Amino acid sequence: MLDTGSSHAHGSDPRNETILIDINGQIYPRADAKVSVFDSGFILGDGIWEGLRVHKGKIAFLERHLDRLYQGAKTLDFEVGPTREELTARLYNCLKANQMHEGVHIRLMVTRGEKSTPYQDPRATISPATIVIIPEYKNPPKEHSQKGLRLATVHVRRGYPDVQDQKLNSHSKINCILACIQATKAGADEALMLDPHGFVATCNSTHFFIVRKGELWTSTGDFCLGGITRGIILEVARDAGIVVREKNFSLTDVYGAEESFITGTFAGVTPVGDIDGRIIGDGARGPVCLRLQELYKARIEQEA
Repeated sequence: MLDTGSSHAHGSDPRNETILIDINGQIYPRADAKVSVFDSGFILGDGIWEGLRVHKGKIAFLERHLDRLYQGAKTLDFEVGPTREELTARLYNCLKANQMHEGVHIRLMVTRGEKSTPYQDPRATISPATIVIIPEYKNPPKEHSQKGLRLATVHVRRGYPDVQDQKLNSHSKINCILACIQATKAGADEALMLDPHGFVATCNSTHFFIVRKGELWTSTGDFCLGGITRGIILEVARDAGIVVREKNFSLTDVYGAEESFITGTFAGVTPVGDIDGRIIGDGARGPVCLRLQELYKARIEQEA
């Protein structure tokens, strides 16, 4: 099992060695898929990306992901190039070329394009945007849907939007990488990150929830990415009559919670059992987490 941050751990699949990758509309074998060393994404982390999940041949919640992608490009002031319809066709053509239908995770990456020289000024860009589509066979370990993961609170904060806007799903993820490193050194699976005021914000690569007295709590969202899975969970929870609160709360609230879990496109809903050495609930999946896993699966089935 590839255990690179256990919330994204996945089994090894030999089929991934021969996948076909789309670069700017052209299909390449994995070994031949390359971009320029002058590409903005490589030089500066100047780009945006989406993680997409395929279920029964359908890319789940694709319209929401494309909303976020094109908004990110507008924020960074560059043109994606293809229309939404053209990019959607490109995604499905890549899946078709690989004969992929199930258990697939796609990384869609768009950078500003190739530079004339290694320099940050966008005016040094000499090509259209670079678009890369990497589909891989990836499934989270089944035991992670039941066994609680371990989190560690780190010193790296989710900052103010005038420093780095957390709503922007950019290639520039150094703050999250540093948080991930600190959590790994502490023996945890993922980092729990606070906002500038000391309230709980989110994790380094997933979104964070707790359950207190049957109520579902998550952060205000002011200092975290507008997560697609996070949004779906909030919707299905409210539809199911679960009280949902998007609010400020502290680590004291977390340590005393009855349940905790994280959400993300790759693994869906994953229980958390240990945070900073404190056992949450009984350390395993709780009834609210189980209910939301079922509701989330039903919502994906509805999509497909």
